[in-house]
Amino acid sequence: MARANEKEIDTRTEEEKAIDAWLPVTSDRNAKWWYSTFHNVTAMVGAGVLSLPYAMSEMGWGAGIVVMLMSWAITFYTIWQMVEMHEMVPGKRFDRYHELGQHAFGEKLGLWVVVPQQIVVDVCSCIIYMVTGGKSLKKFHETVCPDCQPIKLTYFIIIFSSVHFVLSHLPNFNSISLVSLAAAVMSLTYSTVAWAASIGRGIEGREVSYELRSEKTGDNVFMFLSALGDVAFAYAGHNVVLEIQATIPSTPEKPSKGPMWKGVWVAYLIVAVCYLPVAFVGYWAFGNQVEDNILLSLEKPMWLVAAANMFVVVHVIGSYQVFAMPMFDMIETYAVKSAKLKPSTMLRFLVRTTFVAFTLFVGMTIPFFGGLMGFFGGFALAPTSYYLPCICWLIIVKPKRFGFSWCINWFCIIIGVLLTVLSPIGGMWTLIKQAKSYRFYQ
Repeated sequence: MARANEKEIDTRTEEEKAIDAWLPVTSDRNAKWWYSTFHNVTAMVGAGVLSLPYAMSEMGWGAGIVVMLMSWAITFYTIWQMVEMHEMVPGKRFDRYHELGQHAFGEKLGLWVVVPQQIVVDVCSCIIYMVTGGKSLKKFHETVCPDCQPIKLTYFIIIFSSVHFVLSHLPNFNSISLVSLAAAVMSLTYSTVAWAASIGRGIEGREVSYELRSEKTGDNVFMFLSALGDVAFAYAGHNVVLEIQATIPSTPEKPSKGPMWKGVWVAYLIVAVCYLPVAFVGYWAFGNQVEDNILLSLEKPMWLVAAANMFVVVHVIGSYQVFAMPMFDMIETYAVKSAKLKPSTMLRFLVRTTFVAFTLFVGMTIPFFGGLMGFFGGFALAPTSYYLPCICWLIIVKPKRFGFSWCINWFCIIIGVLLTVLSPIGGMWTLIKQAKSYRFYQ
């Protein structure tokens, strides 16, 4: 926990210290509390917020409101747990999610429990942001130049990826702070545009239906499950929480959880301001005809729609970098500690360029926004945000059985497991349905 304590128990060799000073997560611990705010906002308020009105249309008013508010409360609780557990062991900081898992489950089992999930979350999020960025660029092009020759979505995804081949070589979290700040500001901006423009659309007096999207019960069941995955994706940003907190300095008098928690409080207020109006107003305005990206449903004013889509592009640039940084750290750690490769600029260049190229290729191959969100939201993001922190808390803290804390944690675990089991079924159904109707010239 404390720097003094770290020095007392620090048994690392000079080589190990040099490696830690080179790795992205541990190389710079000078972040301020507001860094936590915009990193967390950037991690959470991304592609997910744009799909929330669509998710509402698949759940209906009653279930939709309950799921939205319950998800906010559960993930707010679990992010508090992670902040508290970061320095729960005196003299040690769990700088990475898998380090907390190893402390809770054991050295080997902890890696197998956490690392596969973290890899899936980071990689899938980056793929989805590739698709979102490309779709937003395409919508911007169509809005400002409606008479221009249509351009394939794949080309816009390639254009969006080009900036990441440059930004991905920034060394650590603190070096992307300005990118993350711009992304956080854009998230608040385009969320406001989305619900404000939806109000304008809603008061025009057009007929809107709030019936479920299909007349078939089976289809509605699958869509409801997919919607759960959309919401899980929107609220899941915990995969990078410990890595963000690792950049904040810590002393015995001022542990890192103080500024980190302050930043998280502000971040979650911003999340509520972004999510709830977009979800509820967007569904109110368009009903069951809303698109899986709310900005695609808006047609005017044209200049505002075009600007909002560019705001999204800026935001998902930052979101991609925030989720990619833990992957860079994981791969580079393996390369220098397990594969015994020498830390170098060339190694970093090859690792990061290859990662960006991989996410670009997959994003071009399956650019189906709605299905990706529903499937990966439950399968990948729900475990690391909804219930894995609770399991670690029960193992490490050991609250009194059947006490308040014990019951709350088990409630979150049950909800999270249900999300993990059920929502990928709906997401896969949506993914297959969208794939069948997709045209690659779109």
